[in-house]
Parts: sequence; C-alpha cells; structure tokens
Amino acid sequence: MKISFSKKQLRFTGPGGILRIPNDDEVCRRLAMLIEGQCEGLGPSKAAQKYEFTRQRYYQLLADFCQEGAEGLLLETRGPKTHYRRTDQVVRLVIRCRFLD
Repeated sequence: MKISFSKKQLRFTGPGGILRIPNDDEVCRRLAMLIEGQCEGLGPSKAAQKYEFTRQRYYQLLADFCQEGAEGLLLETRGPKTHYRRTDQVVRLVIRCRFLD
C-alpha cells in the first residue's frame, strides 16, 4: 500500500485501486500520518513534517490513537472547558455589572 499526500489530495493506493480521501477529513489525514510514521518506515519526525504537524503533536496523536482508537484522532475544541478561575459568585457579579451599565 502506498499513501500519497499533497496540498490537493490525500489518497491510499494499493494493488486493487485508489481510495481518495476528502480534503476536509482530518481524522484520515492524521491516521495516514501515523501509518506512514509507524508502518511505512518514514519515521515520526518526517511523517509529522510531511503532514504539517510537530513531532510532539505526532506523539500525542499516537498516544491518543493507542488508547482510544480512531476516536482519539477526532478534533477537539481548544482552550479551557470550564471557567476555572471564575467562581459562581464572580459570574453573578459580572452579569450584575453588565446590567447596571
């Protein structure tokens, strides 16, 4: 199996034919990077560079994939998930001040 990646298209090529991957499919792109880095002998650094990731992110995705499978490759929202510095009292005070203005 051969994986070819360009700015235009990602595709898997094998003896039976070609499987084209849509450009906006980030999960397949990340999986292709892991396959090339781990199975094709490209290595983590070169695979990450080819798919425009850092080496550190490669290893993070590899760990997520090993733990959770393909679900670990899904895009997640960035940033804090909660208001970890704002207590309920501070939130109420902010809302109160906005209404008073």
